[in-house]
Amino acid sequence: MNIAAVFNALLVSVLAALLWKYIKLREHAFVVEEELVLTRQSQELSQVQIDYQAALQALLEDGTRMVCTGRMHTDRLCRFQSLCYSTEAEEFIYFHSNASVMLPNLGSRRFQPALLDLSSVEDHNTQYFNFVELPAAALKFMPKPVFVPDVALIANRFNPDNLMHVFHDDLLPIYYTMQQFSDLGAEARLFFMEGWSEGAHFDLYKLLSNKQPLLREQLKTLGRLLCFTKSYVGLSKITTWYQYGFVQPQGPKANILVSGNEIRQFTKFLMQKLNVSLEESSGEEYIVVFSRTINRLILNEAELILALAQEFQMKTITVSLEEHSFSDIVRLISNASMLVSMHGAQLVTSLFLPRGAAVVELFPYAINPEHYTPYKTLATLPGMDLQYVAWQNTAREDTVTYPDRPWDQGGIAHLDKAEQERIMKSTEVPRHLCCRNPEWLFRAYQDTKVDIPALLHVIRQAVKSKPGPKKQKWAGGLYPGKVRDAKCQASVQGTSEAKLSVSWQIPWNLKYLKVREVKYEVWIQEQGENTYMPYILSHQNHTFSENIKPFTIYLVWIRCIFNKNLLGPFADVLLCST
Repeated sequence: MNIAAVFNALLVSVLAALLWKYIKLREHAFVVEEELVLTRQSQELSQVQIDYQAALQALLEDGTRMVCTGRMHTDRLCRFQSLCYSTEAEEFIYFHSNASVMLPNLGSRRFQPALLDLSSVEDHNTQYFNFVELPAAALKFMPKPVFVPDVALIANRFNPDNLMHVFHDDLLPIYYTMQQFSDLGAEARLFFMEGWSEGAHFDLYKLLSNKQPLLREQLKTLGRLLCFTKSYVGLSKITTWYQYGFVQPQGPKANILVSGNEIRQFTKFLMQKLNVSLEESSGEEYIVVFSRTINRLILNEAELILALAQEFQMKTITVSLEEHSFSDIVRLISNASMLVSMHGAQLVTSLFLPRGAAVVELFPYAINPEHYTPYKTLATLPGMDLQYVAWQNTAREDTVTYPDRPWDQGGIAHLDKAEQERIMKSTEVPRHLCCRNPEWLFRAYQDTKVDIPALLHVIRQAVKSKPGPKKQKWAGGLYPGKVRDAKCQASVQGTSEAKLSVSWQIPWNLKYLKVREVKYEVWIQEQGENTYMPYILSHQNHTFSENIKPFTIYLVWIRCIFNKNLLGPFADVLLCST
């Protein structure tokens, strides 16, 4: 064999080996460089250090894990480990592996209609959350993930341009969702996925966390595939008190679970974040008139301010969202004796009023105050301790309408002539569903000249005590515990008459409370019967003879009642034989 040929073949083999090694080194360097970039992107989100290779390996081996609370999509909150999001597809991704957890495992029921609501607005079809499923092995063919090391709360804002929606649908639910989970603290980060821009009130959302909230559009700048190390998805609805009329005309929720005490805890937190002092006021009493500057105006606002000042002998000032910072508005309202405003989103600031203050809500012509009650419902929640007054303009000549404006500002020019005439002649907007009823919009955007004598009369009639800050009286809303040591004893007189004596001890917590009135409710039911005899008693023992038969077993329930309407729990049932 030719030595030169052998040498050339050997040289080619060595060069090929060196070239292969060089290519592998380049590939490794590229992977390391890519991982460094991804690690840097992750750490741009947070100061938390992350081991990228370990995080990627954990995702491949463990996949996604999900454990939820709640039985239905309307009350469900879910905690995830390694929930991912494709910014290209705008889809959340659940990666399956042998170590994945999915509770509840709903199968196709997850799409009927969704896993959960991303917003606190119940069962709205624009607020549903779900994910697509992939095997963890698919990660090998996908963009390298950017890991989000912060604990994340993922939710939707419902309408961030409207102050009522900001507080009722977003801020309060976010605050109390974060209270439910210990790792959703001040260092958690909020992710809003509804697609809105920041909106006029974004600074209020920033108060809930030390970290800047991120919007859906901003996620695209972070990477093509984001993986949240630990995240909570959805919002608690427990603090909401109003439904907006998507299924039935708007009104208070059927089952309100929040009281003024929880709302006031939230406002205390927010005031601290806004650097608004929680100290008592200087003693000067004043009225705040919330001025609208664009629509739904009070046409004689200056006269109204003067009349309020004269009637109540208090300084009267105006605030507006356009001319005052939100901190200044809160500072003024939190020490006011009365807040007066046209119906509108700005009235949600009444939750900052001190106990004992009055809320006076003014309604334009043809708008029935009983049909639109978000602020009445708020003011009258137990523990808010506010006095609420509604006044409606009933004089057609005191209203200014704008039929030629665009439809979303109350215009009706787009409707046929007959419908326009009907709306113009109508004296009350009928009950309706949300959100584009033209008659409601037409009346909602009209301006009003307030009948000042009539308004002052309504305030005097409705406000039972002088409006102004008052201290909370805790015992007024506290419930009794169970009555203790319940006993029964029977006596029989002949074959047809019997008596049943029942006695018990006061509830344990009663000895620590000052209660105006204490009563006891006793139910007596003959065993095997469906009806019972109820009694309301003032003492802790009583002998019953009416309808008591000898040689019969009776079931007896006893509970305590404070101040006529604070009903305690029933004690364990007594079995009494005559």
